[in-house]
Amino acid sequence: MAAPDLVDIILHKAARSLEVRFADDQVFQLPAEYLRVHSPSAEVQGHGPGPGVLVAGKQDVGITALAPIGHYALQITFSDGHDSGLFSFDYLYRLGTQHDTLWQTYLDRLAKAGQLRQP
Repeated sequence: MAAPDLVDIILHKAARSLEVRFADDQVFQLPAEYLRVHSPSAEVQGHGPGPGVLVAGKQDVGITALAPIGHYALQITFSDGHDSGLFSFDYLYRLGTQHDTLWQTYLDRLAKAGQLRQP
């Protein structure tokens, strides 16, 4: 199922978050750390089925640049240099609507691996 149209994107550099607004009036504040650890890049998602790579130590990461990719995605450059994931608007919507579940799953994976959010 496709997400509603993306109607606005606001980068809040000081708050290290991305605000995305969709045509169905859903507005999501997506922290840079959350976006970084859920990057759709092969580096994070892996090259096959499974949970992907656990990315730790990104609590202080910020967003340094945004670049639109056509009318369907956003390339986000993070302060740690990561920029290879193309965040489709559908994926941003999913990250917004499933934030609590995805974030808790990430925190559980960190704890199980003995990893930290802190750099």
